[in-house]
Order: sequence, then structure tokens, then C-alpha cells
Amino acid sequence: MDGDLGDFLRSRRGRIQPEEVGLPSYGRRRVPGLRREEVAQLAGVSVDYYVRLEQGRGQQVSDAVLDAVARVLRLDETEHAYLRTVARPRRGRGEHRPEAAGVRPGVQALLDSMDRTPAFVIGPRMDVLAWNSLADAISGYGRAAPADRNIPRHVFLDPAAHTLYPDWPAIAAQAVAHLRLNAGHRPDDPQLNALVGELSVKSPDFRRLWADHQVKACMSGTKRVHHPLTGTLTFPYETMTIQTEPDQTMVVYTPEAGSETAERLALLGSWAAAH
Repeated sequence: MDGDLGDFLRSRRGRIQPEEVGLPSYGRRRVPGLRREEVAQLAGVSVDYYVRLEQGRGQQVSDAVLDAVARVLRLDETEHAYLRTVARPRRGRGEHRPEAAGVRPGVQALLDSMDRTPAFVIGPRMDVLAWNSLADAISGYGRAAPADRNIPRHVFLDPAAHTLYPDWPAIAAQAVAHLRLNAGHRPDDPQLNALVGELSVKSPDFRRLWADHQVKACMSGTKRVHHPLTGTLTFPYETMTIQTEPDQTMVVYTPEAGSETAERLALLGSWAAAH
């Protein structure tokens, strides 16, 4: 995904107006936000040095310079880490250890032991690799073809996703931000690049969100799901990395005990067990 660094930096300096950082704004500007020379000035580097960084020719850039640029562009912690990753990509063999084809039996047993909470495991391309019965009852992973067990592909290419997720725009933006974060760590992943290419061609919404260069680690939050049998379910969720497989993440929905969602989920679980 060559060009990601320059596009990311341009999108971030485009968010900041000169007056916000104490610079005068004279007349019309050809680009929104800060100019490259203004970022260089505020970061304490030469304009040529910063231009080379935007062009992806700054592989030897120091942490101090990246920290200064992050400060000027007001990057949050996740964006700052992403900047460091894409500014100095590690390419070639050995960057990633071989991926597991699925989850270990112990991980599946852990999922199955969660009989009151939906839980599933995703890989680095946001493929759903394993799930428990409640997660299946909600999202139908077991009935889906393997290629369709991919969260971004489902969100952007399956019309049913707009009904399943009442807050679809937020879910879509979150999926793209998480996928872009993963892509920064895997610049040479042909399957991930193919997924981004497919979604960019087939979905104008994905194309627009991808071009915005948002990055976000979706570690916790709240998601609403509309199920045809139970109505709308509201799930706080938590995620955790599987230590033995650092490319795999377990997502656990944690409905509040005694809540309407918990009661509806129990009914859904009983229905799924009977069918």
C-alpha cells in the first residue's frame, strides 16, 4: 500500500488551520490546513526533510522527528503509533510469522464455555475464525460461506448489514479504521491488499472512508445489533489479544446482568439450542 504515509500526513495536516497553531493565515490557500513548510517549521526540521518524509523517503527518520510531527499534527496515541509503523515499514521475509489456519482447540473450548456471552475470534484481516453458539445465533457465522465471514466485507457488501446494525455509519467507520490500522502493520500482505482493493471497487462508502485515513484500535465500546427474533440488542464489548497467536483477537459481548438485552439474549440462546 505504497503512498499511505504521505496520504496520512496530508490528511492530518489538512485538519489543522494555521491560526490554531499560532500561524497567520494570508488569503486563499491551495490546500486545506497547514502547508508542508509550516509543519516542518513547527516540528523543527527542514522543509526538504519533511517533504522526503511525506514522499516515503525517510526510512531513517528518528523517533524525535516523528514525535515532533505527531505533536504538530495533534495525533492521538493510536495515530502516533501508526505514524511510526508506516514511516519505517519492515518489509520482506520474516516480518510476520506464519499465520494459524484457525484457532487452537483450547481457544474454541474457551469460546464454547461462554454460554451467556457471545464471543468470536477475528484474524488480522478481520476474518471471523471461530465463534460460540450465541455469536452464531446473532450473526449466523456458521451458515455463511468462509469468504463471507469477514467483517468489512459483510458491513460494506451485504445489504442486510444496514438492518443488522442500527448505527451502521459508525460501525462502517470503525471497521475501516481498524482495518487500516492492521494494514499499517502488514504492508506486504497480498490478501489484505486484495480485500482493500475489492472493497474500494465495490463500495463507494468504503472508498470514501478509506481515503479519510482514520486509524483506530477498537478495544472496547458498545454495539447495537437488531435481530429479527429479539429486536435491538445493546452490547458493551471487550477485546483481547490471544497471547499464543498475536494476530488473533477475541471479541466478547458483555451484556449487563438483568438488562433487557441479557433477557432477550437468553431467549435467543434457548431458541438456537432448540434449532
